Amino acid sequence: MAKAILRIGLRRNVRISSRKSTRRIPKGVIHVQASFNNTIVTVTDVRGRVLSWASAGTCGFKGPRKGTPFAAQTAAVNAIRTVVDQGMQRAEVMIKGPGLGRDAALRAIRRSGILLTFVRDVTPMPHNGCRPPKKRRV
Repeated sequence: MAKAILRIGLRRNVRISSRKSTRRIPKGVIHVQASFNNTIVTVTDVRGRVLSWASAGTCGFKGPRKGTPFAAQTAAVNAIRTVVDQGMQRAEVMIKGPGLGRDAALRAIRRSGILLTFVRDVTPMPHNGCRPPKKRRV
């Protein structure tokens, strides 16, 4: 049998609750990573601490259907629902990647009722990239 842990302290009538539900976040950042195989939506506060996230895989899509626009839309709705309950009103959106879910996720974010301050494309672009390997045989 597990023993009950006694709390020893001066303030006995302090209610213990989870930290995430007590924080009120008026402004946040929504990161959308859209690859060809999956779409990940992460909602953070302005400092970058993750508040909630969802991906097409966690929403129940498997295999090739994870890369579809509908899966991205579902992931965006699931990620945003929890932070809207916490009181988020404004958000910045950062979209990264070449996938099909970019536009669908952005459409779902617009419909969620959060006011978007700006939308930025942060897809990494190589400025002529790495040096290619030398030719093997001539």
